[in-house]
Amino acid sequence: MASRIPVAVLGATGLVGQGILSLLADHPRLRVAEVIASPRSAGKRYDEATTWRRGDALPAELSALRVQAGDDPVTSSVVFSSATSRVSTELERRYIAEGRLVISNASGHRMESDVPLVVPEVNADHLELVRGREGAIVTNCNCAAMFVAMVLAPLHHTFGVEAVQVTTLQAVSGGGYPGVPSLHILGNVVPLPGEEQKIERELQKMLGSVTGGGIAPAAFAVSAQSHRVPVIDGHTASVSVRLGRDVEPAEVVATLEAHRGLPQERRLPTAPPVPIVVTDLPDRPQPRLDAESHAGLVATVGRVRRCPVLGIKMLVLGHNLVRGAAAAAVLNAETLDTMGLLPA
Repeated sequence: MASRIPVAVLGATGLVGQGILSLLADHPRLRVAEVIASPRSAGKRYDEATTWRRGDALPAELSALRVQAGDDPVTSSVVFSSATSRVSTELERRYIAEGRLVISNASGHRMESDVPLVVPEVNADHLELVRGREGAIVTNCNCAAMFVAMVLAPLHHTFGVEAVQVTTLQAVSGGGYPGVPSLHILGNVVPLPGEEQKIERELQKMLGSVTGGGIAPAAFAVSAQSHRVPVIDGHTASVSVRLGRDVEPAEVVATLEAHRGLPQERRLPTAPPVPIVVTDLPDRPQPRLDAESHAGLVATVGRVRRCPVLGIKMLVLGHNLVRGAAAAAVLNAETLDTMGLLPA
């Protein structure tokens, strides 16, 4: 068996950082060698520095790791970045300059034309942009955009996408811990104007094409409206789409159910057997019932039907902390590894 590649995790005490650490415990190819957090945690054992907020137990192999501060030297050639964009952007630039490969959940570098913004079932070919680079970054997308992209990709490939309308209902855990104050969110719906442009631009980039040393965005129009709702985990998106020809809902369902990406074809450790699950129940998907199904690794689609404005409409749900963040980063690393792009 090949030796496990040592990696560092920036933002290791946060919700997403904890999710990455949990997924990497006993991983067949990746080993957590360094954990990085805020100065107040630096120097402590990881189990002393963090409040473990996951349902599973803190992996024993991580407990005794000493937490490093952001300005401490890093020895691992691969860095998972899950700190806030305000903290991570400068550190990510430093790691890239040092020749490391950064796999980031933050938004600071997502829209740079030569930075792959990747969901492996959607656009694994964009990862070729880092081949031959000494020091590079690969980013996850916005956690609400991810599940919409997973659904649009096979439709775009099969029929062509011409226009998309998205309305998101996003869980409070998407704002980190402790999240939105209870008196702001209980019995309320809070608009998220900062999310809307991210979703619009990121969908176009992910479904675009590699040209030369960068990515040309897809030409279809996207309109997004985003909201925070009193749900713990699970982002829901109401999606209407105009396709390149008139398509029956049954054709859409068949296309989504048949879709497989590189992670499924190569049976990567974190990949679900199928990336999209379609339900025909009239009142599903629901975050409470469906966000954690299939270990939180899939996009669940329901209510696929005709839209009198754009042609097809549907409901899309995904677990924002699992597939939308932590598992997205780990799956990107596994995809890089299987493509021969992960440094040892």
